[in-house]
Amino acid sequence: MRRCIFLLVAWIYTARSVPCIPRDFGNNGTVCVCNATYCDSTPELEVPDIGFYVHYTSSKDGLRFSRIDGVFNKELRADSESFRLDFDTTFQPIHGFGGSFSDAATMNIKTLSLDTQENLMRTYFTKEGSNYHFGRVPIGSTDFSTRSYTYDDYEGDVSLEKFCLADEDLLYKIPLMKKALEFNPEIKFFAAAWTAPPWMRTNNNYTGYGFLRNEYYQVYAEYHEKFLNKYEDHGIKMWAITTGNEPFYGMLSITYYNSMGWLPKDVGTWVANNLGPTICESRHNKTLILVYDDSTTGLVSYINETFSNELARKYIAGIAIHGYTDASISENVLDDTHENYPEKFLILTEYSNGSPDADTGIVPLGSWDLGENYILDIIENLQNWVTGWVDWNLALNKYGRPNWRGIYGDSAIIVDPETDEFYKQPKYYAIAHFSRFIPPGSVRIGLTDGLTSVKAVAFKTPKNETVVVMYNAYLTDRNVTIYDSRRGQIWLELPPKSIHTLIYY
Repeated sequence: MRRCIFLLVAWIYTARSVPCIPRDFGNNGTVCVCNATYCDSTPELEVPDIGFYVHYTSSKDGLRFSRIDGVFNKELRADSESFRLDFDTTFQPIHGFGGSFSDAATMNIKTLSLDTQENLMRTYFTKEGSNYHFGRVPIGSTDFSTRSYTYDDYEGDVSLEKFCLADEDLLYKIPLMKKALEFNPEIKFFAAAWTAPPWMRTNNNYTGYGFLRNEYYQVYAEYHEKFLNKYEDHGIKMWAITTGNEPFYGMLSITYYNSMGWLPKDVGTWVANNLGPTICESRHNKTLILVYDDSTTGLVSYINETFSNELARKYIAGIAIHGYTDASISENVLDDTHENYPEKFLILTEYSNGSPDADTGIVPLGSWDLGENYILDIIENLQNWVTGWVDWNLALNKYGRPNWRGIYGDSAIIVDPETDEFYKQPKYYAIAHFSRFIPPGSVRIGLTDGLTSVKAVAFKTPKNETVVVMYNAYLTDRNVTIYDSRRGQIWLELPPKSIHTLIYY
């Protein structure tokens, strides 16, 4: 009788699911189409009783959060590759997953009707959607803006009397951040400046080879405090700020978009003497300070030199990284950083891939390859002490715009104001297979395997659920057994190019 009740409950939940409406734009890729009245979603999961599990699958062939309910087996299966869960071995706690409220993202979302905007925000920030818990916001403009600006572009305004938020904040970013808070009051926002106002820089420009002038170290710290004040006045508190986006890029003479150089020794001095004390003595003394905010290529040497300043190390809570060089960097970089500074958490604060086609000018809608890249990057980072993973632009249009430097990109959601639709790309589901089921406070647990064909990572949630995420990158099926010494075995056949999430008590 108990089994019949479970099957009935499972049927009810499956029946409430809203399926994907697929569309192929002629490149053998699938997007899910949403509009003002319809968007695919999966109901909030109620994990079944002990002995049962829920299995979600998305695949290159078009499955999107396809659900199967199953029962543990007691016998071993000889014809499969196996994973063994190790609950006694634990690693990093998880802070969460999210995306960025850039100018480009928020402007694009605002081109849609109010009802379509509502569905897009729901699909990111509710438990029926991606269940995002993080939102990154730039302090001023980025390359994904329509113009270059800071909040005080008035030469010599050292008292910051003319500091004010921009229209981009007041009309686009803040309203949508408030909407995200409505859907998830637990969301954490964090911020980063791409550059100081040009008059504070050695080259008097938003771009190019330039650094913060020594005489403006304290003014720039107060600039950050002013930003925190203004956003809190609008009801938005910042969980953290970083010391600046991509400091390495501002140290290159070829730099052509908003960025400011920070030598590691100098950023240590600034944090120790200016930013740290300013934030600590302000009403934002619970706002964390994160350092680096750049690709992992130069991570170890940069952090070592920054943390040679003991006072700076005291003020800094975590290390922010970007994923753009992950494919070419050894996992030892992250392991070594954690081993050297175990008290500082690692969090990936930016990643994206893809660009418009050179002939059509349109992004590769429905590309599974780009989604696969996201999946593998998330798994690699989670396997190596990273506590959170934050996507770049929440949304762009089909041309990957706007970007004032013409460096157009791609995003997990593409909006089309002409049809009042938005398209959920494979990489949207790539992130959601993690973000939906691994809430903040989850802890990564041991997972032993001898496999090269299937990548996997496992967690224990605050509700004592076990979550396993796997990816079969091969072009053939893979038989896999998940072994839990307390429960038994789960037998699975993973179709080609497919991502899977298992949840059970």
